[in-house]
Amino acid sequence: MDKHYDTLSQLARLYGLQTVYHEAGGQRRQASQQALLAALQALGAPVAGLSDVPGALRQGRLKKWQQCCEPVTVAWEDRFCYIELRLPAYHSSQRAQCRLELEQGDTREWTCDLALLPPVNAATLEGITYQIKHLPLPGKLPPGYHQCVISVPGLSCRTLLVSAPRHVYLPPGEAGKRVWGVFLPLYALRSEHSWAAGDFGDLEHLLHWTQSLGGGLVGTLPLLAAFLDQPFSPSPYSPASRLFWNEFFLNITAVPELKICPEARELLNAPDFQSEIAALRRAPLVDYRRGMAVKRRILELLAQCCARTPVREEALQSWVIKHPAVRDYARFRAAMEKQQATWQKWPERMRNGELQPGDYEPEAERYHTYVQWLAHEQLQALAGQANHRGPGLYLDLPLGVHRAGYDVWREGRAFARGAACGAPPDPLNTSGQNWEFPPLHPEGIREQGYRYYIASLRNHMRHAGILRLDHVMGLHRLFWIPAGMSARDGVYVKYRAEEFYAILALESHRMRTLLVGEDLGTVPAVVRTTMNRHKLYRMHILPFEIHRLPRRGPHLPPARSLAALNTHDMPPFAAYWQRENRRRRTGLSHFLYRKGWIKAPTASDREVLLGCLKHLAASRARVLLVNLEDLWLEKAPQNIPGTTTEYPNWRRKAAPDMEEFTRMPRVLKALRVINGLRKRKYHIPR
Repeated sequence: MDKHYDTLSQLARLYGLQTVYHEAGGQRRQASQQALLAALQALGAPVAGLSDVPGALRQGRLKKWQQCCEPVTVAWEDRFCYIELRLPAYHSSQRAQCRLELEQGDTREWTCDLALLPPVNAATLEGITYQIKHLPLPGKLPPGYHQCVISVPGLSCRTLLVSAPRHVYLPPGEAGKRVWGVFLPLYALRSEHSWAAGDFGDLEHLLHWTQSLGGGLVGTLPLLAAFLDQPFSPSPYSPASRLFWNEFFLNITAVPELKICPEARELLNAPDFQSEIAALRRAPLVDYRRGMAVKRRILELLAQCCARTPVREEALQSWVIKHPAVRDYARFRAAMEKQQATWQKWPERMRNGELQPGDYEPEAERYHTYVQWLAHEQLQALAGQANHRGPGLYLDLPLGVHRAGYDVWREGRAFARGAACGAPPDPLNTSGQNWEFPPLHPEGIREQGYRYYIASLRNHMRHAGILRLDHVMGLHRLFWIPAGMSARDGVYVKYRAEEFYAILALESHRMRTLLVGEDLGTVPAVVRTTMNRHKLYRMHILPFEIHRLPRRGPHLPPARSLAALNTHDMPPFAAYWQRENRRRRTGLSHFLYRKGWIKAPTASDREVLLGCLKHLAASRARVLLVNLEDLWLEKAPQNIPGTTTEYPNWRRKAAPDMEEFTRMPRVLKALRVINGLRKRKYHIPR
């Protein structure tokens, strides 16, 4: 091996880069020098070229050993816990003063004689010998985020202690419950009351209808804030923020101010305005720009009326005091509108996070504050009704956020702005995928105590009974594409998975939210092993589980899994069945017949669909999600990965409206059959 590449590989591994990975087909791929250098630069390593690598390696090793303790330490509730200390040998035999600041406010202090702790490792750098010692923590820690400060003469360090249960939250009696629910993107859910797309009111009606049939949850795509003008990015997986909601989905008729705001009612009832709403409602594709512009005209008037209503205005200001970040977000969005540019093009002071009066219009700031309050009210009310008869809302936490979004601007150190997330080449995407949003910086998020990640989780968990974690492999490693390079030149970057799982366990218990990890595609075995250890639910998508010998049928879903026929990135079942090869179709049909799920082997998509749903409904999978569009044999997908303008991704509305499909006999029959099978006691198949 080239000696330069060998030194570069050592530096890459020091920064958590994988110099070698295996593609979907099993082929071994080695990262190029250019890719490693670019990824190291994105991580902040002091390298402009190969000549800088030896010095950067020396500096990196020295920095690591000079770091007295890691910024984050996990303390599992069922294990002996300690803090790993790295100390110069002349410090490692002194007495350490330790102070533990508990999240609840209490403080514990003690002294430790470091000479009594045996070294577990050592190294000599620049003539100084360093030792690693494990400092034990006294007694059992309460769950929470605690700060521990360790001081020896001339040296002090601090670590965030994440004290968490070993397993994520599981509902009481989880082992004996098998729930089901329906899925449809909210933008696709249209009704006689909706405007350009479905809204939170439509979601509430869908939930009540599902519960009336025995279901326990309704799932949809991310509902997060989006850029729907300039820039224009309607993808739910590239939101403007993971901390705030999309006012596009507000139910205007449920806003209290509408009853006391004559200006808004006058506009709403105007013939031209009603004609515009009707045209938006009739359109087969969602027109986000027009729809948001129409809704904003009403919302701006309602925001003004709220200011003139003391009780409501007091409630709004009280909420803002409890959620101070909303004002910062509102000013960011208002500044974008006034500057008519993304934050990367703002003056330096504003780019660096400092906004002053005059950088934005107060009316725009008020609008964005007000709509976030309304979204909170409507989602909170919906979640409160949802969890009476099951998990309720199944929400989706996307992996990333738009690079021009609020989160990247405000939490800059948490992101690696010089790279994008993506996926390496595979048989379906031979050039790989570039998702165009910046990855979390593995050390930047640790240095801020995972503040941003925790806030993102809480924003979702306060409303979700079940939360899907997009691309759960990202807790372990992410495929980075350095700026200016193609996905073929990407590099995998490792993360501290144990710290993520500890945070997920702690937050899910606090919010009583069941977690589902999206583990589809090429996923290293360690990911599913770790998910199982911490009791995260897996995803079992039937087309991915067909055995190589179709006559044996598909693999059975695990008990701790969410089972479904497809995802938003896949064709609906009717399209899948049409495209599947004859051998697999015959094998699946005969399997369903042998199990008694269809009356006879058949090529009928309708009969095989119902047979597959019966198979999943009768399985031990504790959550079953039914794509409503499958029930009327829709063939058009909601999203085709790898396309942009070639296909109307995230825009296609459901063919029937809600008033129609909730009365369709075949839809009702299928869901009643599923409900009956879900309510039966599960019997282990022979």
